[in-house]
Amino acid sequence: MSGNRESGRTAAPEPAHARLNRAVEVMREVRERCVWTQGITHEALVPYLIEESHELIDAVESGSRVDMREELGDLLWQVLFHAEIASRDADAPFDIDDVAGDLADKMVRRHPHVFAGETAATPEEVLVHWNAAKAAEKRERTSVLDGLSRGMPALALADKLLGKAAKVGLAGGADAGGAGRADASAGDAAELGDRLLALVAEARAAGVDAEGALRARLRELEGEIRAAERPAEQA
Repeated sequence: MSGNRESGRTAAPEPAHARLNRAVEVMREVRERCVWTQGITHEALVPYLIEESHELIDAVESGSRVDMREELGDLLWQVLFHAEIASRDADAPFDIDDVAGDLADKMVRRHPHVFAGETAATPEEVLVHWNAAKAAEKRERTSVLDGLSRGMPALALADKLLGKAAKVGLAGGADAGGAGRADASAGDAAELGDRLLALVAEARAAGVDAEGALRARLRELEGEIRAAERPAEQA
């Protein structure tokens, strides 16, 4: 038997979030002592952020718990990295505690049914609270397109823009490449995947960049959304 067992003592429990705090300290030490890390900027990190995000998506979709845990860590490292760089900014510094504090405050505001006595019995009611809180936070925005990231993959951006189009009465962007066809939501994800793949194959055979073609159509849809918003702005 070990000495601890003989004396009846047990190991002290690990403090809450000790390993998370250690990761923050490791990042700080790496930034202090690694010459490669010292020269990295927010902009230079973007490709790594994109890569790590996609690797996490792959892990989620593959169902591997081991890979997911690792990839979540890699993505967390990117967050810690950006925060560490930001902490050394001469004009507007912030650190990981500021990031975490802002996040916690925002989540409290957006969940009044959890923290402020409101009620939400369905996911739809939760979304109402979320959107109301988000609108209050973003009062300076004048368009449903404000804050939309154009850097998303074209299919993800298309999904977002169709939702924005519906908000301004464009029938969900029904003219966006046939997206509003009655049979476009057959409910069979595999069948939909086949149709999307066939469209890409059609574009490839015609020498057309499918991603570029979709992005071009999405730029047109953005224009249609902004045009639909103008009467409301002038009223």
